[in-house]
Formats: sequence, C-alpha cells, structure tokens
Amino acid sequence: MNFLRGVMGGPSAGPQPSGAETIQKLCDRVASSTLLDDRRDAVRALKSLSKKYRLEVGIQAMEHLVRVLQTDRSDSEIIGYALDTLYNVISNDLEEEEQDDSEEENSPKQVDDLGSQFTEIFIKQQENVTLLLTLVEEFDFHVRWPGVKLLTSLLKQQGPQVQQIILVSPMGVSRLMDLLADSREVIRNDGVLLLQQLTKSNAAIQKIVAFENAFERLLDIITEEGNSDGGIVVEDCLLLLQNLLKNNNSNQNFFKEGSYIQRMKPWFEVGDDNCGWSAQKVTNLHLMLQLVRVLVSPTNPPGATSSCQKAMFHCGLLQQLCTILMATGVPADILTETINTVSEVIRGCQMNQDYFASVNAPSNPPRPAIVVLLMSMVNERQPFVLRCAVLYCFQCFLYKNQKGQGEIVSTLLPSTIDATGNSVSAGQLLCGGLFSTDSLSNWCAAVALAHALQENATLKEQLLRVQLATSIGNPPVSLLQQCTNILSQGSKVQTRVGLLMLLCTWLSNCSIAVTHFLHNPANVPFLTGQIAENLGEEEQLVQGLCALLLGISIYYNDNSLENYRKEKLKQLIEKRIGRENFIEKLGFISKHELYSRAAQKPQPSFSSPDHMMFDHEFTKLVKELEGVISKAIYKSSEEDKKEEEVKKTLEQHDNIVTHYKKVIREQDQELEELKQQVNTLKSQNEQLQTTVTQQVSQIQQHKDQYNLLKVQLGKDNQHHNSHSDTVQVNGIQVEEVSKLKEELEEWKNKHELLQGQLREKDSLIEKLKPLQLEMGTEQSSQMSKSSGLEHNNELQKELEMLRTQIQLQSAEISKLQAENQKLQVMNTSTDPALSDTSATAAKNLELEGRLVQEVKELKSEVKALSEEKASLKQHLDSSNSTVAILQDEKSKLQQEVAESKKEQDDLLVLLADQDQKLSALKNKLKDLGVPVEDEDDIESGDQADEDEDGDEEEQD
Repeated sequence: MNFLRGVMGGPSAGPQPSGAETIQKLCDRVASSTLLDDRRDAVRALKSLSKKYRLEVGIQAMEHLVRVLQTDRSDSEIIGYALDTLYNVISNDLEEEEQDDSEEENSPKQVDDLGSQFTEIFIKQQENVTLLLTLVEEFDFHVRWPGVKLLTSLLKQQGPQVQQIILVSPMGVSRLMDLLADSREVIRNDGVLLLQQLTKSNAAIQKIVAFENAFERLLDIITEEGNSDGGIVVEDCLLLLQNLLKNNNSNQNFFKEGSYIQRMKPWFEVGDDNCGWSAQKVTNLHLMLQLVRVLVSPTNPPGATSSCQKAMFHCGLLQQLCTILMATGVPADILTETINTVSEVIRGCQMNQDYFASVNAPSNPPRPAIVVLLMSMVNERQPFVLRCAVLYCFQCFLYKNQKGQGEIVSTLLPSTIDATGNSVSAGQLLCGGLFSTDSLSNWCAAVALAHALQENATLKEQLLRVQLATSIGNPPVSLLQQCTNILSQGSKVQTRVGLLMLLCTWLSNCSIAVTHFLHNPANVPFLTGQIAENLGEEEQLVQGLCALLLGISIYYNDNSLENYRKEKLKQLIEKRIGRENFIEKLGFISKHELYSRAAQKPQPSFSSPDHMMFDHEFTKLVKELEGVISKAIYKSSEEDKKEEEVKKTLEQHDNIVTHYKKVIREQDQELEELKQQVNTLKSQNEQLQTTVTQQVSQIQQHKDQYNLLKVQLGKDNQHHNSHSDTVQVNGIQVEEVSKLKEELEEWKNKHELLQGQLREKDSLIEKLKPLQLEMGTEQSSQMSKSSGLEHNNELQKELEMLRTQIQLQSAEISKLQAENQKLQVMNTSTDPALSDTSATAAKNLELEGRLVQEVKELKSEVKALSEEKASLKQHLDSSNSTVAILQDEKSKLQQEVAESKKEQDDLLVLLADQDQKLSALKNKLKDLGVPVEDEDDIESGDQADEDEDGDEEEQD
C-alpha cells in the first residue's frame, strides 16, 4: 500500500520513478497480487495514468486489463476501472479534446492511428469482443456504462471488423438492443450512439436491429423527448433511424407496413408563432425532413416509393408539410428542405400531385402554392438554394403528370389568359422569367417550361399558338420566335444554354414544331455560324447544343419545306461545317463535367449559380438523340427515302394492327357485358326458385293446418249427433237446453276461427299476386313454370275444400235449427214451468240468424276467391309467354356470342399474318442500319406505367 501511495502522489523517500516504470510496476502488481483489493487499487492507478500516458498504458497494461475482465467479474468496481482504462487508451475523443491550437497539423492523424492500432490489438482476439458483449448485459451501472462507451469506441475505430464479430456472436445484436429499454437515460442515450456506429453501412445488422423492434422504441423515445422540441437525444435517434432506412428496401417496407409513417405526422405540427426557433429544433426538424425523403427517394424502387407516397397522403403527412410550406416565420433552411421534401413526396404520384395543385397560400386573394413558389424562383433577390428547391418542386410536380402539364401550358394559351390582369398565372411568371435580365431566372424558367413539354407531343403543338406582345405598335411574335431572337442577340452563356435546352426539348419528336422553327430563314444560318466558329472553352457548350438543335431539325424533319429538306440541310453541314467537325462539336455536351454531375440524380444541386448549366431530364434526351443524330448525318438520300418508305409502311401496318386491336378490345368488352348479363339472369333465376320453394313450403304448412281443422270438425259433428239422440230418448230437461246453448257458443267460436283462417288465406293470396307479376317480368326456367302451375292447382283444391266445409257447416246449422224448433214445441206442451226457456229460445233464434248471415258472407268471399283465382291464372299465362320470349332472346344471344368468337378467330389469323410482315420489314430496317424499337418493349413499358398508376389509385 505504501507503494501505491507513492504512485498516487503521497510522500515518499528517494527519487520519483518515471511514468513508464510506475506503469510497469502497477502491471506487475495486477498480474501477481493475490489480494483483490491490491489488484483493484493498481487498476485504479492505471486508470488515472491512462490519459496522460496513453501509449505506455496501452502497450504494457492491455493484456493484464483483459485478464482482469475475465477473472474478476464478481467485483463490479475493478471491472469498471478496467473498462474505463481501456476506453481511455482506445478512444480518440479524449485526446482530441486536450489538443491545443499550437500543435502540429498532423497530430490528429497520429491520434487516429494510435486509437486504431490499439483497437486492432484488442479485437485480434475475438473473445475480447464477446466478453465485452457479456459485460454490457450486466445491470450494474459501473459495468454497463463504461462497457457501452468502450464498445462504441471500438466501432468508431474499426467498424467493419467489430460489426462482423458482433454479427457472428450468438444474440450479439439482441443484447445491445436491450440498452434502449434501460431506465437510466445515460445508458439509454449512449446505447443509441452505440447502435448508430453498429448500423453504419451494414445491411444485415440494420435488418436485425429493425426486426428487434427498434422503430417502436426509437419513436417512443422521440415522443417522450418532445418530438422536434426535444434535445440532442432526438437528434441521435433520428440519425439512427436514417442509418436503418437509407438504401435498405427491406427496412423501408417494414417501416411502412408497421404503420410507423403515421407516427411521423406529429413531428411537423408547428404553431402560428414560428419566431425564435432554437438551433436544436432546427437541426431536429431538418433530420425529420431528411428521414421523410429517405422513404420517398427517387433512387428507391418505384413500387416502394409509390406506396410510401400514398401512405403519407392518407395519414395527412403531406398536408402537414404543405402547411409548413405556406407558414410564415419558418427559418430559410427549414423552408428549403421542406420544399425538397414535398417535391419528392409528390414526384410521380398523381394523387399527391393533384392535392398539391389544390393548395392555396394564405394570401388575399388566395393564390395557388405553385404560383407563389414560381414567384420565388424568378426573383433574383431570393437565396440560390431556395430557387433550386422551387425548381425541383416544379419539376417533380410535372413528372409523369400530363394533367398538370396541360394546366401549366393552358395558362399561356390565348383563350385562357386573364384579360383583366388581376391575377398572375404560372405561365406568365415563366414567360417573365424567360425574358428577364437575370440569367439564372432565364435558365430556371426555360428548364421549368421544358418540363411542362416533356414527353407530351400535344402540348408541344399547342405551345406554338402562344403569341407575345414585344412592344407597343409592333405585331405580336410567337414564343418560339422570341426564344430564337434572344438566342441570336448574344446574351449570357447560362441564358443561351437554357434556351437551347428548351428548344431541343420542344422540337424533339414534334415535326410540326421543327417546321415552324425552320420557317424562320434566320435560324439555320445562325446555328451553322455558331457551330462553324472556333471559340473558347466557355462557348464550346453552346456550340454543342446548337449542333444538337440542328441535328434534331434534320432527324425530325418531315420535308414539308422545300428549302429545308433533310438532304439540303445535310449538304449545308457538309459544306460549311464538315461532318466530322459537326460530330465533334455534338460530343462536347456529353464530355462536359457539368453534364456528368447533372446526370447523377434528379435534384438540381449546384455549388454556385455559375455551375447551373444542365438539367437531369435533358441529359437523358441527349443520351437518346446523340447516336441517332450521328447516324442520320451520314445517311445518303436514297437511304433516307428507303427509311421513309419503310416508316410509312410500318405506320400503315401499325394503324391496321391498332384498328384490329381496337376491334378485338370492343368485342372483348361486349363479351364481358354479355357474360355479366347471363350471370345476372342466372342469379335472378336462382332467387325466383328460392322464392317459389318458400311459397311451396308455406302452402304445405297451410294444408296441414286445414287437415287438422277438418279432423277436429269431424269429431265435433260426431259428438253433436250422439247428444241429440239422448235428448230424444230421455226427453227435454233444463240442463240439456243449457248444453245446447253452450254448443251453439262453441260453433260460433269455430265459425270465427274459420273466418280468421280465411282472412289469412286472403292475405297469402294477396302476397302471391305481386310475386306472380314479378315472375312475369323476370326470366324464369321451366322449373318456375311448373311450380307456378302447382301453386294454382293447390289454391284451386283449397278453395274446393273451403266450399265443402261451408256446405257442411250450413247443413249442421239447418239441422240445429230444426232440433231447436222441436225443443221449443215440446217445451211449451209438456211443462208450463219451463216457460222461462222461451228467452233462451229467442236467443238461439238470434244466433241462428247470425249464423245464416255469416254463411252468406262466406259464400260471397268464396265467390271473390274464385274471381281472384281466374285473374291469377291469367297472370300465370302471361308470365309463361314472357318466359318463352326471354328464352328465345337467350338463344339469340348465345348465337351472337358464337359468331363473335368465330370473327375474333379470323381477326387473330389476320394479326398473325400482319406480325410476320412487320417482322420482315423490321429485319430489312435493321439490315439498313436503322434503329427499330420492338413494339413489345414499348407496350410492356406502357403497361408498367399503367400498372404503377393503377397501384397508386388503389391504396386510396
């Protein structure tokens, strides 16, 4: 212990040992001491020396410290000291903090090398990393926290090697994921930093971390910390989320399927007062916007991007971003990044593009958001990065959006321009920017207008109608003419490059526009003059674009102008420029450094306004046309004629094939409609059959009820006959009169019961009437006809039964009347004491009168039932005739279907012949050296676009 006190700075006798000697003695103490306290004190001393004597401690003590980690795991204190010492030796962070400004420039590099070398020594034994993973599992703060820091430092120094060791270690990544659930914020926050280093550029670890529920935990932390208002912990979580999602399609799909996009919406809820944002909030919101862009990046697979775009619209995230876009007081860099984010959320998604077109700025009067953004783009006082972002937003709005392109171009056409001038339109802003004195505005407006014409021949023709008023008193000139006029005036290089890109896009694949361009006699001499001159490097780009424009005028020339036919233009190039010189100037475009930069990604990103020369979509056009123009220049007139003839023949064949395809599609539609009609009739027939079956079962139930009543009536009649015989034998008594009275009451009740049953039968018949009428209007099968006849026969039988029952009842009533009269006569002649029964007899007579009246009513009802039966029979006959008519129509339809199938087979045979001829002609063209696109490739591309649009519409 005296030795340690001497090392730690206590009083000691004799000369002080050097640092290296002290470290050597401490290492010997750690290796040889048997007491844990001595080893712990020695490791503590090494820790205190490790910052100042980093190299010496690292060389001499690392092996001993690793052994301590292996053997003394029961003591958390010594393990903590050992881990801290190793961290001080391996980490470069502490050394960089202590460096002074006066140190040499190569000092940071030496520090990096030292940390990297010690890390390489430590991970040479993979068991060391595995041991460290085991220690990180310990809950003790003094072990877990330094273990996390040490592992993070190892990943910083030798990331790929440490990642591979952790990846092959059993449950290695899962152990580290538990750090996010630690209740101690220090460990949790450092765990986030550890996972940042662990997931860098390793897709396999990224997938494991994502499937270990990382998204849920990180989003919970961000919410707990206050979303964008949170501190640096939110920033670290967002950086980790970017690592997990960027360029990882599997994790992006998992993020979308897990409904985590919906949880991003609260991040962008900003209040009305947007003043005084903290630097941390700006950073957080910037990273949040970048995370949205990661999910909808144009470099992602189109299907994944499209599904994320739809999800962002449905959860309201796009609407929230548009709110920030139109809000006041938002910092400039956040506004710029928001514009870029909205751009990629709407790019190529028709639903999102339509919504963005409907967004209005909160102004008086309200203006469309597109107009407000274009105002910023053509305003030279706005920041350069903001103007680039607005241009990108406009390009994304028009990407694969023919509807939006038409709306922009329509604001330039004479019929739609606002005559009052109260509101400015997108087209007017573009024209204003195109002809302003600011070259950057000229370039941005030209590129924006070129995107409005991209792959849309109809709009290229419509834009030829646009007329511009140059000055008072002079006649208006076309937009095309004004562009060429400015081009010939020798403006800035950036302006001329923008106008040439617009003209090349406008004239490509549009023969009418080429004719209008060549109609101006000054255009061709100007282009040939520009190409033929030997100018400096700055003008070489303009020369290349002039060569491209002249080549487009040759390639898409329909020879409608005699003085500017293809052959004459080629001769002009040969005489004034030379073919080789022309091809060389044409190649200046693709060889330019700025061309290569623009071709890399759709977003315009330039370090300065001077580098803003090429547009991404234009580079695609150059790549497509450079080869075909070079071939077209060297073709002879005979080859051109042959090519035109072949093209005409191909066009004719294409028209025939298109016609036949249209006929086949129409026939297919008719067949589908007929099939649907047959299916509908079948379903209706099945419904009618089920209805008839239900009716049959109901009638059977009523039959059973009638049979039961009939049996009961028979028993009652037998009882009544036996009772009258006893009266005649034994004579008349007062009790027997009362029994007769009761029997009369019973008959009355039974009569009322029968009347109720008759009423039920009437209601059933009324229900059957509309069903019979419905059967007359619908198609029915032979089964429904036979069941309808059975219904009618059963109704007839039931009516006959009712008649017989009524006759039996009338006979019974007449018999009772006769017996009652006899009883009265015998009553008056035998006993005057029975005179009281006269009142009873009167009542009986009254009852008999009622019974007679009711019998008459029953007879009238039976008559009405018979009439209704006759009418039902007539309806049934009419339904049978309708069924026969429908069956005739069905047979005719089936015959027509057979004929259409036969006609379709004939058409398919004709198509096969046409395809053979087409393939022969295409082979001839290929032999002549003409590039011919395969029709199947074109159709498959179109179909892919249609499928993509259909998928977009379905998720709504």
